Amino acid sequence: MTAGDVHLLRRRLRAALTAGGPAVGTFVKLASPDVVELAAAAGFAFVVVDLEHSTLTEQRAVDLVRHADACGLPALVRVPEVDAAAVNRLLEAGAAGIQLSMLTRLAQAEALVAAARFAPAGRRSVSLANRAARFGAIPLAGFLRAEQDDPPVLVGQIETARTDPLPDLVAALDVCFVGSTDLAVDLGLPADPRVLRAAVDRVRDAARSAGVAFGGWVPARSAAADLGLSDADYLVVGSDLQMLAAGLRAAAGEETP
Repeated sequence: MTAGDVHLLRRRLRAALTAGGPAVGTFVKLASPDVVELAAAAGFAFVVVDLEHSTLTEQRAVDLVRHADACGLPALVRVPEVDAAAVNRLLEAGAAGIQLSMLTRLAQAEALVAAARFAPAGRRSVSLANRAARFGAIPLAGFLRAEQDDPPVLVGQIETARTDPLPDLVAALDVCFVGSTDLAVDLGLPADPRVLRAAVDRVRDAARSAGVAFGGWVPARSAAADLGLSDADYLVVGSDLQMLAAGLRAAAGEETP
């Protein structure tokens, strides 16, 4: 049975994570579908619709996910906590995956997996009356098989120095993602670059040890090396708002800080 489009997008993103170079995306904070279309046209491998640091509502996030799907662009959704019902709705709407911020405890990772996977791997409630299941065009057995073969891409953000043992924390996820800004704040600003780099290296080592992709956020591609992310598999560069602000400042003649 043919899988839904979202399963093909997940497969494409997972392939990009192992292609030898970074899969590059950006955060989407604005409610305009034009942003998603521009990201697809620019060649981004994915976008992350941001429900943590934005004023987007869940409905707006769903609209952006739908438009990304129409553009052939995998769209994950960043959430500040594991709300199983919300995760299910986002996945049913066609989200390629879920990115969880401030992951510190194994119980959080287990809750994320449970919310995103159907039994026996998780506890997600099943329905075929949604976009991911082509509104019932895929029979239940075919849909469950597609979800097993190409499950939601799960990303955990490591943003604090103290966590449960990192390899165990991220072993069931697809991407171990270092949130370098929050990590720097947690280490104490102004953070010693050597201390921050050592913390990033620990996250990378944990990802490699667990056999999952290593990722992180950078304000610009050129900053990846300084932040210890030059070998990232999953790289989120800036955001739509950040790029718009930089472009407006440049047009107004103001230098970007």
